[in-house]
Amino acid sequence: MTKILATVGPSCNTPEEFAQLIEQGARVARINFSHGTFDDFAVALHAVREASRLTGEVVGVLGDLSGPKIRVPKVAGDVMEVGQGELVEITGDKTVAAYRDEDRGVTVISSNYDKIVAEVDPGHRVLIDDGAVRLRVVDRKPVILGNGNGHVREEPRLICEVEVGGKVSNKKGINLPDSEISVPSLTDWDKECLKWAIANEVDYLALSFVRKAEDISELNRELHKYGYDRKGQRGMGHMPIVAKIETPQAIADLDKICEKSNAVMVARGDLGVEMDLAEVPVIQKQIIQRAHGWGKPVIVATQMLQSMIDAPVPTRAEVSDVAGAIMAGADAVMLSGETAVGKYACEAVEVMARTARITEAGNEWEHEGTTNAPKKLRANKYRTAALAHGVSVVVNDLQAKYVVVWTELGGTAQHISQNKLTVPIVALSSNLRTLRQMSLFFGVKPKLVERPKTTEQFTAAIDKLFIEENKWCDAGDPIVVCSGMPLGVPGVTNTIRIHYVGDVCKLNWTDADQGRGVVMKERESEPCVDVMKQIRMLYGS
Repeated sequence: MTKILATVGPSCNTPEEFAQLIEQGARVARINFSHGTFDDFAVALHAVREASRLTGEVVGVLGDLSGPKIRVPKVAGDVMEVGQGELVEITGDKTVAAYRDEDRGVTVISSNYDKIVAEVDPGHRVLIDDGAVRLRVVDRKPVILGNGNGHVREEPRLICEVEVGGKVSNKKGINLPDSEISVPSLTDWDKECLKWAIANEVDYLALSFVRKAEDISELNRELHKYGYDRKGQRGMGHMPIVAKIETPQAIADLDKICEKSNAVMVARGDLGVEMDLAEVPVIQKQIIQRAHGWGKPVIVATQMLQSMIDAPVPTRAEVSDVAGAIMAGADAVMLSGETAVGKYACEAVEVMARTARITEAGNEWEHEGTTNAPKKLRANKYRTAALAHGVSVVVNDLQAKYVVVWTELGGTAQHISQNKLTVPIVALSSNLRTLRQMSLFFGVKPKLVERPKTTEQFTAAIDKLFIEENKWCDAGDPIVVCSGMPLGVPGVTNTIRIHYVGDVCKLNWTDADQGRGVVMKERESEPCVDVMKQIRMLYGS
């Protein structure tokens, strides 16, 4: 039920290798645009698409935009060390390699962000290499510099004291957790990656370092240049946006970010750097609850099975971390280096899938006899959300084995998924792009089916799929079917129907009384009689 994202990298970038991850349970592939070239991304995408074809499983692809990562661009000698109590100067001149100025007795660290000196104030923290090196700004002042030829100039710099010393090397990241910086959410590289993602029909885009809801709007405006509307629609196509929550500023604007985005990722790497590590588990739970309130899927990411990069088995703490995220309501859990560069990529997916299955089985009692509908959508009286809530009630009352939904753009499947049912949701569509995007939704199993023309054909297709092709059910097992008429028109899902698999009982409304009378055609079998009795007891004759 919980979905597994696997990052593609050298350890799994052939169709055969990624097919093994799919067989173990991976259902979404992540391409990280922070590492590699467009040729590398093309190899990764081909591996995923071909592996999906080989295994017969629908697999979505998430393109992860790099975002405005502030870095130390270059270090003289490639690496240097700073000690506790030492004074360090920070410059926004990216052409300068970090170096030790022996004449002045200070270390100079450069940054690729030219406004760093103006936007970081005294008292603010500067964290380098995921917080391994920690500085505190004590002053901002101009420094007199000479060029050796008698010419001097002034350059503004941050004067920092080293609170935790260590090594600084090329391209290490700089985090500014206390500062409001104006760096745009989309870099030039992100825009190039965006064009590649659109051209290659990537299924999701993840936006890194989201600070406010306006960052999501900026990405949507960029998508608009390529024919997408403000909701990410492009004809019958769709480009969902995953907001990566990894800054304190994002936590402050979380509700609006959840509302604007299509899904949310708890990106614990930078979140754990920019905030107190002890706060991260609490914040993770808050993000899951807020996103769920808006009916949006949540991915929990970063270091879930980190030790399996080099070891064939995880630590007990890592397994507990995965289980804890699932019990808190995560729709998906993600593997990064474990599958991209790890020695045991296949084993990592297997461990995560096994942990998810056991956790879900032990967690079912929390949902039994209850529903967990998104509060914001219910408060807004959104029709599809109300219908999805109704599906969850019927499933609980009837003890149905499956939910089946026909969907064109995936909206109905997403809403039903967000009610956190304890039975699988089989989502049928003739739109392969929609199916790939539904691969992220909790409990949803996407299946490609030719669009039926009538309700009878739809019912017959369900029976064939469940009994003949997959043997998911026995004849007579109850399932709940959710669809609209006519099939294939987005936004008209309006019907919940109880169906006993293998028992096609046709009902025909008479024209004479405009649908108020029911004429039973064919035979009225025992399962159908049972359904009629239940309906009459609930709603009257």
